[in-house]
This record gives sequence, C-alpha cells and structure tokens, in this order.
Amino acid sequence: MKDFPHASFPPDIIRVMTEAMESAVSALPHPVASAHIQSLAETILRTTKEGERDPATLARMALLELMVSPRA
Repeated sequence: MKDFPHASFPPDIIRVMTEAMESAVSALPHPVASAHIQSLAETILRTTKEGERDPATLARMALLELMVSPRA
C-alpha cells in the first residue's frame, strides 16, 4: 500500500475497517479485480486515518472513490 508506511490502528478500529472492506467487496460484481481490492483498501485506510469510524460510511466512500477513479 502506498502512503501508509507507519499506519497503526487499535484492534477495534481494525474490526471496523475489516467490516467496511467486506461490505465494499461484496457490493462489487464478480470476479473482483485485485486493483479494485487495493483501491478499496487504500480509501478505507486513508479515510480511517482521517477519523471516520462508521463501517458503512467507510465502505460507501471506498466504493464511490472506485467509481470516480480513472481507469487504467
């Protein structure tokens, strides 16, 4: 992951991020590309680092960012 070399979160926040990630991934059509997984994870990490703690909001933000990101 880029830009997260020293990120550290307590176990309860990791559970929130895991819930958000599972929710976001389950919303994608199969097969899910690894690039999409990485994008979702980076958004969830960044948004959590900025202070968001609601898993539904984290998942929604990650999915929205994935939708507006430029395609390679």
